[in-house]
Amino acid sequence: MSEAATATFDVVFRARRLIGPNGETSGSVGVRDGRIAAVEPFDAQLDAARTIELAADEVLLPGLVDTHVHVNDPGRTEWEGFDTATRAAAAGGVTTIIDMPLNSLPPTIDTGALEIKRKTAREKAHVDVGFWGGAVHGNLGELRGLHEAGVFGFKCFLLHSGVDEFPPLNPAELDEALRELARYDAMMIVHAEDSDAIEHAPTAHGETYGDFLNSRPRGAENVAIAQVIELARRIGGRVHILHLSSSDALPMIASARADGVKVTVETCPHYLSFSAEEVPDGATQFKCCPPIREARNRELLWQGLADGIIDCVVSDHSPCTPELKRFDIGDFGVAWGGVSSLQLGLPAVWTQARVRGHSLADVVQWMSRKPAELAGVHRKGSIAVGQDADFCVFAPDAAFVVDVDKLHHRNPVSPYHGRPLAGVVRETWLRGTQIVGPDAATAPQGNLLTR
Repeated sequence: MSEAATATFDVVFRARRLIGPNGETSGSVGVRDGRIAAVEPFDAQLDAARTIELAADEVLLPGLVDTHVHVNDPGRTEWEGFDTATRAAAAGGVTTIIDMPLNSLPPTIDTGALEIKRKTAREKAHVDVGFWGGAVHGNLGELRGLHEAGVFGFKCFLLHSGVDEFPPLNPAELDEALRELARYDAMMIVHAEDSDAIEHAPTAHGETYGDFLNSRPRGAENVAIAQVIELARRIGGRVHILHLSSSDALPMIASARADGVKVTVETCPHYLSFSAEEVPDGATQFKCCPPIREARNRELLWQGLADGIIDCVVSDHSPCTPELKRFDIGDFGVAWGGVSSLQLGLPAVWTQARVRGHSLADVVQWMSRKPAELAGVHRKGSIAVGQDADFCVFAPDAAFVVDVDKLHHRNPVSPYHGRPLAGVVRETWLRGTQIVGPDAATAPQGNLLTR
């Protein structure tokens, strides 16, 4: 008899379908003190204070890891906040988020601002929360301190970020910052659109989505990504391309990797779900930067995932108030750019993945294991002994129609409203405690994470 079979666990999960490190299987998972202490065959007799047996239509997944979330707290809590954002995350099966350094006030560009953000999040986090630092004009001397304080890496823009307090890096500053981060192997995550290309593109204006799309051309992404790759090649540092929208960049990313350049890339559910051709006039809930592109481009992004060029899928949840979306005039030129979707990433991606022949194990790799690995979030992203007992109980064949008024993020705005999606999150567990489901804890259970 194995040691696991004779031990007593706090909770045991028995699942006929379970996504483990090697794909789909069945099994019994024993949890002790918030960690996975055993993964045994389904029929193993594990003694526990509580046993959870999943229904026949449910699959046990590791909790998702979303490394691209704008919580906007403190400072712009009318847009979002740690309480509402982490409730939405939990409802979507996401058990770990990493908060972006901008749109909060102050932005996370020095250790003082990081401590303010941690203090703000500490009593409000319903899931585990980590933080990115910011690399902006004038804060080169702050980067090492932020790194030592435990941020997971540093975000920069190569054009105006949308908020004046988070200024972009020019080419010389990007070079300096990458050299600084390479000294301690910190990662730079880049909003890669070229400011000069955007400046010379047509101006965004009016209700027609095609006019907005022309204002953010693929070339702006391609040029910026090429610049980042060449700097990483020369310096040897680690770079990550955020929210890839242009499929044109996939060959150069694959080529750079083959040459040994340390470059990774993400895309987002909205780029994999929507197409420019279907965005109605004035529907500014679809506006984001870089933009949702054509259906053919979307299919090439899916191929990039299948080929392993795109590493992961994360939300880029970037909410605002309904007023800032300018639904009163429907003008894409003046509306805030950002998609609210933190709660919907798993069903949105699964809906599209299944019709393209991808498995639930593929989705878990893109939305849990790979984001955890890329950001260096330890003990997350897989159902294996020693990992945190973070789980999502998912019914992949159930379905629902999105109603923004039933979502947990602060403002009822999302391009997914009215859209049918496959897959329902029935329970979410964080370190062995149910945070979504019939017996969910009411008090926030999240921890603050450091690199």
